[in-house]
Amino acid sequence: MAKVLIVYAHQSSGSFNAAAKDLAVEVLTAQGCSVEVSDLYAMDFKAAATVDDIKGEIQDPDHFSYKRETKLAFEEGRLSEDITKEHAKIIEADLIIFQVYSIKWMYLSCKPFRSTLFLFQFPMYWFGLPAIMKGWIDRVLTNGFAFSTEQLYSQGVFKDKKTMLSFTTGSLESMFSPTGINGDMNVTLWPIQNGILNYCGFQVLAPQIFWAPALAAAEDCKSMLEGWRTRLQGLLEEKPLSFIPLDSFDQKTFQLKPDVHEQHASKEFGLTVGIHLNKPLPPHSQMKAGC
Repeated sequence: MAKVLIVYAHQSSGSFNAAAKDLAVEVLTAQGCSVEVSDLYAMDFKAAATVDDIKGEIQDPDHFSYKRETKLAFEEGRLSEDITKEHAKIIEADLIIFQVYSIKWMYLSCKPFRSTLFLFQFPMYWFGLPAIMKGWIDRVLTNGFAFSTEQLYSQGVFKDKKTMLSFTTGSLESMFSPTGINGDMNVTLWPIQNGILNYCGFQVLAPQIFWAPALAAAEDCKSMLEGWRTRLQGLLEEKPLSFIPLDSFDQKTFQLKPDVHEQHASKEFGLTVGIHLNKPLPPHSQMKAGC
């Protein structure tokens, strides 16, 4: 039985994000999944990463390093209770879905080592995560727990788990295009999907994007949700997006290996949004599997 953790970050129970979250609970439960919800606003989850996240003495209080101190605290079992509770949820998940809204996000997550689905549902603020969700990322994806210098990207801690962004935007789809005023959505997604999810090793499924539901007619919003219902029914079998494996890079310089660079030198597009070799960006590489 798949275990699903939904981490939900929206203030309103009447929002489109709430409807998307509720639908995910309904459909996944009907498939036999065990679904748990963490409502970040209801929990009053602390966003700021501070020294209060550590119980006991600080190793170097005069030169406090959150990354170093939390790694030590994690290894010694001295992290704050709210963090360790979220760790326990993540440890049982296999698939993580970040359900996002381009003005607000909700978020579903699964328990990493036993669950099958980890989904984030929340509204995106200022082309990124709302503070409470970013705080969850900062505090819960702890050094030593979610990543280490030896376990990154394709060799990351969560390489056997899947995750996904599902989000609504505040702007029309055309505004998030390569010629639109907001720019290419693939570029907007790269820091989150690569810099957070792929960095921790997750297999990242193509995002579910609800384009500007606040501007849409009621029937169109209903159609968006029905499309989400259909996708949820086959979600666990989907193939992930493609990212460059760690062994394509020299482990001393962290640059592409010469043979990999040469292999792609004559191709029309770059490898990814971020590693583009000064070529045109590959179209839809952050939005569709197989691109």
